Amino acid sequence: MATTTEELSTHQKALALNLDPNIYGTIAEIGAGQEVARWFFRVGGAAGSIAKTISTYDMKVSDQVYGKSRRYVSRERVISMLDKEYRLLCERLGEDRQSHTRFYAFANTVTAQNYKGTHDCHGWIGLRYQTAPGSEPNDFILHVNMRDRTNIRQQEALGILGVNLIYSIFHSDRYDTGLLKQLFEDLTPGRLEVDLVDTAGPAFSGVSPLEIGLTLVRNGLGQAVLYTPDGELAAPNEVIRKREVILERGLFKHSTEVKPEILHAASEQLHLESPDGARDPLTAMELSVKNFREDADVEDSEYLRRLQGMTSSGQWTLLTRLKHSYSLTDYLRRYSQEPLRFSMGVSALAMVFFEEYYENLPGGLLEATGKLFANNVKIYVHPMSRTDFIEHLKTTNLDANFVTVSGDGPVSIHDIEFRLPLGLLYQYVLEAGWIVALPYEGVTSE
Repeated sequence: MATTTEELSTHQKALALNLDPNIYGTIAEIGAGQEVARWFFRVGGAAGSIAKTISTYDMKVSDQVYGKSRRYVSRERVISMLDKEYRLLCERLGEDRQSHTRFYAFANTVTAQNYKGTHDCHGWIGLRYQTAPGSEPNDFILHVNMRDRTNIRQQEALGILGVNLIYSIFHSDRYDTGLLKQLFEDLTPGRLEVDLVDTAGPAFSGVSPLEIGLTLVRNGLGQAVLYTPDGELAAPNEVIRKREVILERGLFKHSTEVKPEILHAASEQLHLESPDGARDPLTAMELSVKNFREDADVEDSEYLRRLQGMTSSGQWTLLTRLKHSYSLTDYLRRYSQEPLRFSMGVSALAMVFFEEYYENLPGGLLEATGKLFANNVKIYVHPMSRTDFIEHLKTTNLDANFVTVSGDGPVSIHDIEFRLPLGLLYQYVLEAGWIVALPYEGVTSE
């Protein structure tokens, strides 16, 4: 994506769009006010770029305008908004302006913070546009999580994001993942998270979902993205919502590390604990670009190679920038309070109890343990051969003396012993039932 030579303010971008005689369209917004349209009216000259703005807050009115929808804040709704507004724009103005105008329709449907502070604050944003007058339209759709604490701050962030999107699309001469970085200009980190971008049309023929998701996570534009078993991006809040989750953390450097049978064994174990679950649990492999077990200079091409291997296994895949497992507990609890299970080998379990990994927390390992096992969280642990256990720990910067192994066969959760007083904490967690041995037969005795 070609970038601008200098970063413009949101005011400058909105004014530049208003003053461009070859860009004209409709802005439709539901849920947090007309925050994007407001920018164009605020800077002056809005008649130069906007044919119409519309908000349909009442559900019955919205249904009459855009048709009924299963959920009002959804991809389905934002697409119906784009379909309707873009079609009307072309029908009403095509004959007069199609020879010299690039048409667009911008839409968002959002649920912002309410007075009680109980909403899952998120939204769907879409832009349908032409790269040249009369050309086939393209779609750019994204799902955004609003992390500001107040409604007014969320509205402000949404408005800036919308202006950035429209401006960046119309001021680019090629379309790739570089466009994503421009969406957050004039926004401080952490105000918004984008966890899904869906593109369609000739302008995006060379962009893959794996690249899009990796760009979002690597550049801090989102905490995590979720890939379907087909390698497409899915909205985490829709897939995880009120669902049991089993997650296998790993580096997945080699194809031999991708073992769907481990997740299958974990799923069977969870079924024994909660046989009356209304839905099948979400079982997924998780790869973090912030993993403390490897250097920070891993190339994007290497992560893409791993992601291709993971998604080709037919499993759901979660790509995150979360370093610690307790951060994953916090992230997943945004969407579901159902049982959460981590699946890992014994060596990975040992690393969870390495105190120096939690120096950033005031409460250290004790605080991390409390956050990790909050509210129905357990770790399922599969055994490993003694050789694999030792070799795995050697690849880290751990003090080799903090854990020892007994016996001479496969290593299980009962064969590791931590030095005191750490061993007392491990014994407590073990006896509390928060660590469960997984009956996995994929390891042999030595």
